[in-house]
Amino acid sequence: MLYDNDRISIFVDGNNMFYAQQKNNWFFDPRLILEFFQNERAGMSLVNAFWYTGLKDPQDQRGFRDALIGLGYTVRTKILKEYYDDISRRYSQKANLDIEIAIDMFNTVDQYNRVVLFSGDGDFERAIELLRSKNTHITVVSTEGMIARELRNAADRYIDLNSIRNHIEKVEY
Repeated sequence: MLYDNDRISIFVDGNNMFYAQQKNNWFFDPRLILEFFQNERAGMSLVNAFWYTGLKDPQDQRGFRDALIGLGYTVRTKILKEYYDDISRRYSQKANLDIEIAIDMFNTVDQYNRVVLFSGDGDFERAIELLRSKNTHITVVSTEGMIARELRNAADRYIDLNSIRNHIEKVEY
């Protein structure tokens, strides 16, 4: 149900979304994400937007992070950790920011009644269930083949990135 005082918070799992965009062969514009969800329904106000990303070093993605901050995102980062993957038999890097996303969701829960989570990670299933128990409407944005069934089922609404491509795609001029 939509009320005139609907307040929305956006949480972007940057690394997860990077791979989803790569899979789709197009990239979204962070500014257009904010505009799309602010303008999706009348009476909706954006209260928070968070972006989470792993970094190779403290200066990695500096320009991009500064641009996100300029757009109004709160940017959370973590240095990538290297680990050996027994299955692929090679070293990989990962910065798991799931706990930071969940903490921010719960630390700001009194500020919003609608969440848009850009992630396909099934680790968010329990956090989403708990938020829904607080009468929070949850929208998950991801792409087919990269969204966990548990996460999709826990959300109130699922949006495939490709279905909103014409609203959020980054266009080079």
